Amino acid sequence: MTGQDEMLSKIGVVIIGRNEGDRLRRCLDSVRGIAGRVVYVDSGSTDGSAAMARAMRVTVVDLDTCIPFTAARARNAGLQCLRETRPGLPYVQFIDGDCELVEGWLEKAAAFLEAHPDVAVVAGRRRERHPERSIYNTFCSIEWDTHPHGEARSCGGDAMMRVEVLAAVNGYRPDLIGGEEPELCIRLRTANWRIWFLNDELTLHDAAMTRFSQWWNRALRGGYAEAQGATLHGARPEYFCMRELVRTWFWALGVPAATLAILPWFGMWALGLLLLYPLQIVRLAVRGQRSAHDNCWHATFLVLAKFPEMLGQLKFARDRCFRRQARLIEYK
Repeated sequence: MTGQDEMLSKIGVVIIGRNEGDRLRRCLDSVRGIAGRVVYVDSGSTDGSAAMARAMRVTVVDLDTCIPFTAARARNAGLQCLRETRPGLPYVQFIDGDCELVEGWLEKAAAFLEAHPDVAVVAGRRRERHPERSIYNTFCSIEWDTHPHGEARSCGGDAMMRVEVLAAVNGYRPDLIGGEEPELCIRLRTANWRIWFLNDELTLHDAAMTRFSQWWNRALRGGYAEAQGATLHGARPEYFCMRELVRTWFWALGVPAATLAILPWFGMWALGLLLLYPLQIVRLAVRGQRSAHDNCWHATFLVLAKFPEMLGQLKFARDRCFRRQARLIEYK
């Protein structure tokens, strides 16, 4: 057995997905070399995803449809299956079903964890497969490029982790419909583990967002997740998601409410307060590192996103008030 084969023998892969179609096929193809240690967790797909994975000799876990789906719940189920079917594997690589693993990543990530026993999670660069197909795909591409390499406070959905460390903190919180990765990382850092980003490509992602409604629902889910996260870890020392909550309420409610409040005294001059929106767009666009076209569009939608994010936070507040279980907000 070569050194590369020996390293790969220590890794299991958990893929999660729901109705990903051809994206899932490409994802499974990218891990075909270690298919015996791959678990695919299906969240109620109706497009034959589970059958396709079984045909490719991948272990499949079908989640109970009576319990609300979340990515966190799916990852926990995949990890449990992996530990039962392949006990003793020290590392698990999580991948979303709309991503493809870049060749060579598994060996690099496992070698890094071997050399750094105090690191629990290692992640890398996610690239967007087709950023040119829509402005929404472009936004995802910009989002993936914002994470610096080196020690980090959190990771994304694609990451390699130590199996036993993940089990020791009881895995992901299954009730979170978003933001489950940074929440997990808070608990890992509290237990004195480190998170690390390598400046190497990890996955190719296919957002497949072509409609405004998809972008809106993704932002809505983000707002819901921010409110959930702040409820859990918003106090010191983390102040988790508190900055995001304050920004959202300032732009989505504070500015419009202040405009209406001063309207009786200042008349139409009060509308000048709304100039804060284009000024903020200009400020964000100037700070962008892409083309002027991409920077302007991205800045505009960053400001616009505060409104669906606020609605997501209100949805969380309503669910919490009436003790409703959180349900996945899909955008595909």
